[in-house]
Amino acid sequence: MIIIVDLLLMLIDLTYSILSAIVQTVLRPRLKCIDGELCLITGSGGALGRLFALEFAKEGAHLVLWDCNEEANEQTAKLARELGVKVHAYTVDLSKRMSIYETADRVRAEVGEVSILVNNAGVVAGRRLLDCPDELLERTLLVNCHALFWMTKAFLPQMKTTNHGHIVTVASALGLFSTACVEDYCASKFGAVGFHESLTHELLAEENDGIKTTLVCPYIVDTGMFAGCEIRKELRGLIPPLDPLYTVQQSMKAILAEQQMICIPRLMYIPFITRALLPWEANVATYRFMGGDKCMLPFIKNVALKNVNGHIKS
Repeated sequence: MIIIVDLLLMLIDLTYSILSAIVQTVLRPRLKCIDGELCLITGSGGALGRLFALEFAKEGAHLVLWDCNEEANEQTAKLARELGVKVHAYTVDLSKRMSIYETADRVRAEVGEVSILVNNAGVVAGRRLLDCPDELLERTLLVNCHALFWMTKAFLPQMKTTNHGHIVTVASALGLFSTACVEDYCASKFGAVGFHESLTHELLAEENDGIKTTLVCPYIVDTGMFAGCEIRKELRGLIPPLDPLYTVQQSMKAILAEQQMICIPRLMYIPFITRALLPWEANVATYRFMGGDKCMLPFIKNVALKNVNGHIKS
């Protein structure tokens, strides 16, 4: 009898969730206020990280900026300070666990407790698996995936104490479905998605309802990270690389609406769903038709040319 009651309650919750999602898609959801919150953004010296910093600053959040590139990070800090918020910049190597923990201690001592954590930093080796040095493969996994564990362990305890906070994971559409020749990146982003989802389930199971999570899965963003990546030319107008500002603004809407997950553009939900529903061969046929199976080859060639030119110049 109990299981029947639980089943009915589950069906009611399921129906409500679907209807709520439909309503939020049609109507603009209410956005929360983050004025005065302390927001930490990793990879803040890069294109997306800088835009995230400026968007959070416009909302009145004070910033803690982490990046391995001190000069680029300070430039982001300068731009954010011009918007009238407090900004603290730190040079951190996210591939090193102790660097994360030690800098987290500094942040708590010098600035305060972080209530919004945006795990944005990401790298890619840009080489075929058998041509890629182990160190580069390891770095991709350390920065894109392992660092999520250390960052969360560093800042989640205080969020749990106050039952207040927001953890954002900037993953990728390549964490939902894969493509060829970027094994390191796909593995790290699949790991990021799995980590984020499991963490969200844990918070819900422990009834930490004041701690929100948002998973961001964009298609290729036009930041130069995947320069040269191309699908079939006839379809490029349908799925062009995303504008960085558009990507961040869509992400911000999801974060402020406390939306659990967002794929950018919405078209990315389709391959995510078909990957689970269609046979493997059907997905392969679709990839080949779209040129997705070879889309990374021009990108890898570009990386190789940059490396060669770099050696020549040096």
